Amino acid sequence: MTDKKNTSSRKEELRSFTFLTVVMAPVLVGALIAAYGFAVWIFQMFAGPPHG
Repeated sequence: MTDKKNTSSRKEELRSFTFLTVVMAPVLVGALIAAYGFAVWIFQMFAGPPHG
């Protein structure tokens, strides 16, 4: 009984790890990049475009 519980727990842990690394990590990185771009855009609306 312990082996069966251990196996299902390990499968669930592997599934969770795969979901976090394949789905959530790229989504969070994309959201952070989008938030940074949005913040720069808002800042440039108030401060003006960069001068070169």
